[in-house]
Amino acid sequence: MSELRIFRDDKPAAPEQVITDASGIAKALEKEGILFERWKADVELAPADGQDKVLAAYAKPIDKLKRAKGYVTADVVRMVPDAANRVEARKKFLNEHQHSEDEVRFFVEGIGSFYLHLGPRVYQVLCERNDLISVPDNTKHWFDMGPAPRFTAIRLFTNPEGWVAKFTGATIAEKFPPFGEQVRSV
Repeated sequence: MSELRIFRDDKPAAPEQVITDASGIAKALEKEGILFERWKADVELAPADGQDKVLAAYAKPIDKLKRAKGYVTADVVRMVPDAANRVEARKKFLNEHQHSEDEVRFFVEGIGSFYLHLGPRVYQVLCERNDLISVPDNTKHWFDMGPAPRFTAIRLFTNPEGWVAKFTGATIAEKFPPFGEQVRSV
């Protein structure tokens, strides 16, 4: 189940608010300029399915979003518990950063958690299969996939180079409970 936890950035031990229904999550995030929608990820993917197969399976909704928002490229990030690069990837994404373009993710399998640092609050958005999130450009955030990641997400970009981060150097992510300690396995 998707979930939104809202924390004060100086009180990471306990959320001020927890929202578990998709419409409530969407409304709360919309107030902050963040798009959250439930799409339909109805294609079962085989473990060996690569980027081309995943993009082909969801070509219609991805092409529609590309046309509507001006995205020029899409790729797929797929992580499994035994991925050779999982430790390095998690470490990189756990550092607070920003992008010069929106960060758009459509989760077609699994689960992961975005932490959005918005003024004096941190919004933890637990995303799972069927969730689409669009984090506006220059929003401070980090992503935690947990120590045993299992997710597949389609990423959309306006920059043909793809994922380019500007790290803030802040250590705020270290103060919040890691994703794997607070979320059930999907």
